[in-house]
Amino acid sequence: MISCRTRTEWCGLKTRMDHVGLITSSYPDGKPGQEAAGSFVADFAYELSLHLRVTVVAASSVDSLTSDGALTVRRFAVPRTPLSLLKPLRPSDWIPIIQTLHAGRRALASLAKLDRPDHILGLWALPGGYWAEAVARQYNLPFSIWALGSDIWGLRDVPFVRTKLKTVLGRANIRYADGIQLARDVEEICDLECRFLPSTRQLPQPAESGLSSKPPYKLAFLGRWHVNKGIDLLLDALFLLTDQDWEKIAEVRINGGGPLDGQVRNAVRKMQTLRRPVTLDGYLDKREASDLFGWADYLLLPSRIESIPVVFSDAVQLRTPIVSTPVGDLPRLYEKSPFGIIASELSVPAYAEAIRSALNSVASKYVDDLNLASQEFDLKKIVARFLDEIST
Repeated sequence: MISCRTRTEWCGLKTRMDHVGLITSSYPDGKPGQEAAGSFVADFAYELSLHLRVTVVAASSVDSLTSDGALTVRRFAVPRTPLSLLKPLRPSDWIPIIQTLHAGRRALASLAKLDRPDHILGLWALPGGYWAEAVARQYNLPFSIWALGSDIWGLRDVPFVRTKLKTVLGRANIRYADGIQLARDVEEICDLECRFLPSTRQLPQPAESGLSSKPPYKLAFLGRWHVNKGIDLLLDALFLLTDQDWEKIAEVRINGGGPLDGQVRNAVRKMQTLRRPVTLDGYLDKREASDLFGWADYLLLPSRIESIPVVFSDAVQLRTPIVSTPVGDLPRLYEKSPFGIIASELSVPAYAEAIRSALNSVASKYVDDLNLASQEFDLKKIVARFLDEIST
């Protein structure tokens, strides 16, 4: 146990915490780049474990138990992973959903019985919040919920599920959301305060860094090849660029994977036939992602639906300017500290024009605003605030 004298100032607050339990449906499983929010959860859990004992209870394909210093990870087996593939409106998924809900509740209840935590954090509202609420009520424990856009926006209009969502959010001691508008949407569901708490992950320093002051520029995309992430919108926008525009591009690197794989590969082959400098690769681990951001002069962020994506905080953390669509909280963040170029609207022509504006801009001029924006995505500050708020 780390002594209170070695912890941050929150130790002297009214309620002393020694052990926090995290229950989550997403946690890294050894498949680099495909863990989505799980990468952030792992970094959050580790930073938290520098201050007190942390036990992560995580859904997985198999049961396992690992421990590293003050951080323990207890994985429980569920019928199908990733859980995001289970849909409440699909009758064939009802049995695995019920089995998953029971498995998570049993695993968290086992922790509460054998090694009672002082506080439980559910990631995310469903199913994490359901597990946290059920066990916290059974063992008289305080709990909080951290909501993601995928569970709030994807489930709030589903009959019965919305009722359960309102119940677990309403019973939480504290509600968090990793987006500004998302926090307001949570409040609309449960009529209670929800606090914006950014999500971010800790990246290593890139092998190379330094933004160009003039073209040709290096452009990068990293993410799921899914319609929500706008990879098709980006590819269509690249086809709208003129020969003159392409003279200002050193290379476009597209990384990731997902359901639009065939469409992405076909589009890239066509561009390569036209001798456009576009390359394609798969998912990246954190080291590789950091090197990509260090290499790039601009991150391409063409999302259609978004709150504040982890890839945004990655780029801000490494001071890589961003060319984004005007979705979610990105316009609000842009008003506070212009992080690059933001499209005038959500459309292919507008995004092509945003890329063109970036090519005619000075990439290195955005560093001061990126420095300012990065302060909001400082993991140490995020963890310190969380500890402060659950301890009062």
